[in-house]
Amino acid sequence: PEKTAKRRAKHLNVHQSGKSDCGVKSNIKSIPGVMTIRGCAYAGSKGVVWGPIKDMVHISHGPVGCGQYSWGSRRNYYVGTTGIDSFVTLQFTSDFQEKDIVFGGDKKLVKVLDEIQELFPLNHGITIQSECPIGLIGDDIEAVSRSKSKEYGGKTIVPVRCEGFRGVSQSLGHHIANDAVRDWIFDKLNPDGKPKFEPTPYDVAIIGDYNIGGDAWSSRILLEEMGLRVIAQWSGDGSLAELEATPKAKLNILHCYRSMNYISRHMEEKFGIP
Repeated sequence: PEKTAKRRAKHLNVHQSGKSDCGVKSNIKSIPGVMTIRGCAYAGSKGVVWGPIKDMVHISHGPVGCGQYSWGSRRNYYVGTTGIDSFVTLQFTSDFQEKDIVFGGDKKLVKVLDEIQELFPLNHGITIQSECPIGLIGDDIEAVSRSKSKEYGGKTIVPVRCEGFRGVSQSLGHHIANDAVRDWIFDKLNPDGKPKFEPTPYDVAIIGDYNIGGDAWSSRILLEEMGLRVIAQWSGDGSLAELEATPKAKLNILHCYRSMNYISRHMEEKFGIP
């Protein structure tokens, strides 16, 4: 569009000899609906933080485009059998149509959840990664999550309010995803000592490593050869059980500060984990 082209013209320029810079304007707010090199809040939540957790199904809730765009674009390696106990490389979308925008998509979300339970009964949990229209039309994904969780016998279902327009980059999506772990995983752990394992003085968690190309595995090998016990990886090759176990760690080892400092600060304040 002419208006957008005018703004985009500032992003490209020729450097002239003798001038201090070429006058390019960068870090300008992304324009909704226009593909940019920078991700959105949805990309930060679904593509980075939640997506690599292997034994949970992650629904791209909204039109098909966002799910397609985020599908298989990162090499988050994992151990497991796809479709049985691991779902990272599959795409799940509610495929919003115009009628869903007009009449609401809660009923469609219920149908998607029921189909996932029927087709993939060994999943350990489900997240609902909301795309832009969900926030614009005001669908109550939290109410759906609570009712279906109860219906499925207490299954972990996490609604994530990561609509793309909420942030000009992925970064806010990281923060929103971290807060969803806090509110829908940590705050719902049983006070009687769940998870059920014997902690040791050497338990650590690798936080903010997405195992892109298998690099978290390398870190894990080195840490374990030092005599530490890695009880969780966040979130490359990670699992719901590891998320739940992390408050038992003695130390969080933070790799990507930008994406996981929020939950790490929370664990330090609430659980005393440095």
